[in-house]
Amino acid sequence: MAVSPEKSTRSSLYEQDFVAWATGQAMLLKQGRFEELDLENLIEEVESLSRSDRRAVKSQLIRVLKHLLKLNYQSNAFYYLNSWRSSVVEGRSQIQLIIEDSPSLKPYLEEILTQCYEQAVDQASSETGLSAATFPSACVYSLDRVLDPHFFPQSTDETGA
Repeated sequence: MAVSPEKSTRSSLYEQDFVAWATGQAMLLKQGRFEELDLENLIEEVESLSRSDRRAVKSQLIRVLKHLLKLNYQSNAFYYLNSWRSSVVEGRSQIQLIIEDSPSLKPYLEEILTQCYEQAVDQASSETGLSAATFPSACVYSLDRVLDPHFFPQSTDETGA
């Protein structure tokens, strides 16, 4: 099957200057010139938008969980507490912004909470030098708590209470 010159030009613009390609695709859509669209690359980009938001919300959830764990289980690192609290606030804010733009991702957070918690434990253990066994094997925070702007765990004392 031969590739039309127009399709070849659209695809090469996509590869050479993404912004110019995207601007051109938007213009064609607005003008209703659908037959001129670079459908193959347009479909790929639309699909990647969903993946990108999913990756972003997952990354922020891991970040929040990791810093909640550090706040909860590394009480002797008081000089990091403000930084960790700030990271939790920023991560929650980023999650909120993504969810405002894509409310359908809210149930996805519940789906990935366990997986994100496991990754957060691995990262917290690696960053603090604490054994992964220091942290609970299952997530002790509900999703509502993780996202609650007023929730911060109390650090455990040396006895682990």
